[in-house]
Amino acid sequence: MYRYERQYTGPLQAIIMDWAGTTVDFGSMAPIRAFQKLFENHGVPISEEEARGPMGTEKREHIRQLCAHSRIRAAWTEVKGAEPTQADIDSMYDEFVPLQIDAIAKTAVLIPGLLDTLAWAEENDVKIGANTGYADVMIEGLLANAAEQGYKPASNICATQVPQGRPYPYMAMMNAIELGVEDLGACVKIDDTLTGIDEGLNAGMWTIGVAISGNEVGMSLEDWNALEEDQQDRLRAKAYDRFLRAGAHYVVDSIADVIPCLEEIEARMAAGEKA
Repeated sequence: MYRYERQYTGPLQAIIMDWAGTTVDFGSMAPIRAFQKLFENHGVPISEEEARGPMGTEKREHIRQLCAHSRIRAAWTEVKGAEPTQADIDSMYDEFVPLQIDAIAKTAVLIPGLLDTLAWAEENDVKIGANTGYADVMIEGLLANAAEQGYKPASNICATQVPQGRPYPYMAMMNAIELGVEDLGACVKIDDTLTGIDEGLNAGMWTIGVAISGNEVGMSLEDWNALEEDQQDRLRAKAYDRFLRAGAHYVVDSIADVIPCLEEIEARMAAGEKA
């Protein structure tokens, strides 16, 4: 039998960030455009809200969950004469890949504030990893575009590279392995989806939810800035509440606001607190 407790009191070792809605593509628009186009091509249009439901999961799984949605399944059955099958899902995934690649290419713009966060990490000797529900075949252009804009994470893991995507912790854990992290509790997972927060929590990491720039609000930067302040406040409050209920340690508007959280996490770790 054993009974002892070890406390890590060292510095932050790594930040692991999602892609769409967290570091690029304000509003996480690329996946939505691709999913809506996919189902439209089959004569079964889906709403943006429906498309966003499984956001953060591996994309084949995302399609499976959309097909299992009661309204979408009923509409599919009416159009096709039968409920969607696994063969339909596999075929749709193959159709989805080029749609997603095209959408990513049109939205791969860094979210404002990311470069400041990267500079802080470099100054503080914190390693940077990234992971995504995208398949590896989808992101070659994204990696190149991001690098041209100054973002090149030292580790990048796709959901297709691990046994299970989010909410399982495997992508974040693989990032930690590639980055040479000694303690998972010395890592912070930053994500714009609730399933991404689940991933970080399941890996034993600190978590920060980004509420405005990603899936929870789901608006482009231009559309967000065009809202009246009271409209922004209502959407912000709803998004923050959902992240906090999901267990996120911190919630901010976007990646531009994470540095104070990272500094507070370091102070809490120095005092012996755990994620």
